[in-house]
Amino acid sequence: MMTRFIPFLFVVLWSSGFIGARLGLPYAEPATFLLIRMLANIAVFLLLVVILKSRLPTGKALLHCMVAGLLIHGFYLGGTYIAIGLGMPAGLCSLLVGLQPIVTAVVMFGCAGERMRVSQWLGLVIGFIGINLVLQGNMAWHQDGSREAAYLFTILALIGITFGTLYQKKFCQGIDMVGSAVWQYSAAALLFLPVALSTETMVVNWTPTFIFALSWLVLVLSVVAILLLLYMVKHGESSKVASTFYLVPPMTAFQAWLIFGESFNEVGAIGFVLAAVAVFLVTRKPKLQPSLMEQSSKV
Repeated sequence: MMTRFIPFLFVVLWSSGFIGARLGLPYAEPATFLLIRMLANIAVFLLLVVILKSRLPTGKALLHCMVAGLLIHGFYLGGTYIAIGLGMPAGLCSLLVGLQPIVTAVVMFGCAGERMRVSQWLGLVIGFIGINLVLQGNMAWHQDGSREAAYLFTILALIGITFGTLYQKKFCQGIDMVGSAVWQYSAAALLFLPVALSTETMVVNWTPTFIFALSWLVLVLSVVAILLLLYMVKHGESSKVASTFYLVPPMTAFQAWLIFGESFNEVGAIGFVLAAVAVFLVTRKPKLQPSLMEQSSKV
């Protein structure tokens, strides 16, 4: 009975990643914060490799893992952390990068030359309307900063997660996920190190709040969520994650409202709902009609 709730638990945990970023960023600059997180992730996953008797990818598989990690953990996390650090509300950041399934679907259809279904076109239109409503919904930014730069870094994050997941799907199939994570986090650390050294003070205020945020992001997000994903893949539940992923932005907005008091008016709330509906429509798989052979077998 409890296994049916695992995909929803995964979504709740994934949503809290934006909250963890918002909690920790007042005490460390984005690249420094992410560098510490990546190094901690590497240490934890090396331990998991030993415990789970996993294999570290080598050769071309190693390179593919690092490219995927650079895009997913480097550009995606880097872009979102900088955007939130510039004052963007966590809920808004989650909503914008949460368009990834829609962008991925458009890219896939464009490359494959396939036609999009009417429901998917409807989803694109609804998504566009929803985003506009959220942007007009007077969401409170938690500090004054360059909003244009925040939006640009969010676009960078969206590009990173979109093409990172496509790259991983194409080139990292069959690679041990735990071993792969070690190289993915290593690639991201190699990106954040020079950025932190050249653009930041690298000063960290080790307050209880920062330690809690870092521990949550490393142990809960990077370990528990990944282990839940491994469980779902093993038991054929991974498809349910995709079907519930549209809940991430509204879940993040709800968590940000509870913890930080991030507010948005009725217009913004309607926009979040429409954006969730849009992702659902674009990513929903049509029900396949049974083939003649299947129908004859049931007679």
